Amino acid sequence: MAAPLDKIRNFAIIAHIDHGKSTLADRLLQNTGTVAARDMRKQYLDNMDIERERGITIKAQTAAMQWKGHTLDLIDTPGHVDFGYEVSRALAACEGVLLVVDAVQGVEAQTLANVYLALENNLEILPVINKIDLPGADPLRVMQQLEENVGLDTTHVQMVSAKSGEGIDALLDMIVARIPPPGGSRDTYLQALIFDAWFDSYVGVVVLVRVKNGVLRKGEKIRFMATGGTYEVLKLGVFAPGATERQELAAGEVGYVVASIKTLADAKVGDTITHEKNLAPAPLAGFKEVKPMVFSGIFPTDSDDYSDLRDALEKLQLNDSSITWEPETSDALGFGFRCGFLGLLHMEVIHDRLEREYNLDLITTAPSVVYEVRKTDGTRISIQSPSRLPPLGVIEAIEEPIAKVTLHTPENFLGNLFKLCEDRRGKQVGFAYAGPGRVILTYEIPYAEVVFDFFDKLKSVSQGYASMDYEIVRWEAADLVKLDILVNAEPVDALSNICHREASYHKGQALASKLKDLIPRQMFDVAIQAAVGSKVIARTTVKAMRKDVTAKCYGGDISRKRKLLEKQKEGKKRMKSVGSVEVPQEAFLAVLRLDDS
Repeated sequence: MAAPLDKIRNFAIIAHIDHGKSTLADRLLQNTGTVAARDMRKQYLDNMDIERERGITIKAQTAAMQWKGHTLDLIDTPGHVDFGYEVSRALAACEGVLLVVDAVQGVEAQTLANVYLALENNLEILPVINKIDLPGADPLRVMQQLEENVGLDTTHVQMVSAKSGEGIDALLDMIVARIPPPGGSRDTYLQALIFDAWFDSYVGVVVLVRVKNGVLRKGEKIRFMATGGTYEVLKLGVFAPGATERQELAAGEVGYVVASIKTLADAKVGDTITHEKNLAPAPLAGFKEVKPMVFSGIFPTDSDDYSDLRDALEKLQLNDSSITWEPETSDALGFGFRCGFLGLLHMEVIHDRLEREYNLDLITTAPSVVYEVRKTDGTRISIQSPSRLPPLGVIEAIEEPIAKVTLHTPENFLGNLFKLCEDRRGKQVGFAYAGPGRVILTYEIPYAEVVFDFFDKLKSVSQGYASMDYEIVRWEAADLVKLDILVNAEPVDALSNICHREASYHKGQALASKLKDLIPRQMFDVAIQAAVGSKVIARTTVKAMRKDVTAKCYGGDISRKRKLLEKQKEGKKRMKSVGSVEVPQEAFLAVLRLDDS
């Protein structure tokens, strides 16, 4: 039987990365008795191996807890900037959020971004200051930051230590007192919002829903309003945090639905479920479509695995609707797929999951961002891969995405950050103090410069103290060129990339010398060239392996030796004209690992 509406609280935990969301979720599960002490483990709601290894949350997870006669539906969300779309999906199912802030680090870039997301969804924000047991904790300073920088009322702020469990019971009481119960009516037509979906090999697609109006029962016929598909509900229930079957889900509740949904396209996240007989007059407002901003080619090492890779991508897309992919052919790598991701961490995670969960051996090409090309005939096209750039003669301008990057940093690292942002073609647009010794810097930097190891460099030059958040604000024309890499006079399409003309010479030089170490020696000289259009801007040569043909000449006439060397040279020349060079996998990774130094 469903709990009365006034006894339900739906809330999410949002925070900057590493501020203790998953640990707080563990304590809430433990203190409400949802998970027995003997079953408790760290990061309880993080199910994927990759989440545990990296210590990050990638998928939003839910758990229903009981506390003093109330049902608390918790949604644990990711903190990394790449997974912001997961946060926006989870918030669509809530009435309130716990905003977790580290008592040592204070307010960081992603904290602000998440607050704005919560405000857009009109959610009640309950500030929670975590890690108060650490030696460097300064909760009063953090409260001041919350009031001045974020504009939050800190009257009801909760001080907790998720690690030791201090203040957790008081926080649970505060959730009941401050977060509003869900609205909606149970005596009307059904409207349920799909906010997540994943593929299960036994039951097909499992859909995670928040019922906004009406009651959904087992055995009923339902319709998905966006796709028009009709299904019969085979199972439904809640996660507590293990799957617990129920006979019905009523308005205000969060739960899962299984209805023999077989294909990826049928369970669109953001769609509305209603009864087939008693249709709802309008769908619920879904949330915005996610646009991938980083594209990369994924190719199987063994071409026989092509169809397995396609199946794996189809299943992964069910689990993560933000990936896009389409078939792509490369002269160097054969058949594969051009995939779109939200950022570089998202790309790494997907690559790892494809290799682990589906036992594939893959090559990933250098990532590139989306460029807009204005052609001389007035038309515009989007370019996701350097190989699709039209001929130079028809290009009027190439526009690149510009990211507005917000950096929070202690002021003693300002010099390093100024240099880093200037090196990445950044323009400073904002500078403000966020309390004693802390500064908020705002820069506009081309997104291509942000995507490549900017986050790693930022952490390195600020000793890990600076944090960042970014959003794409506009497209801007720039002097961009396509840098081609030629091996033995043959262009290798998978190694080409688009870069700024000023950086092309250094990048070409660095790539050519890096490839020289990676391409194996042949029986003939192999020229590695970097070219912009028809102009070669850098070159290195992989020297040929040579047999000492003069070894048998003891002294004697020099012309005899010369004749043998000339003969060898002719043979190498002939070999070079017909020989082909196999480019090893490491060469494609070299593009990614080009160090700025």
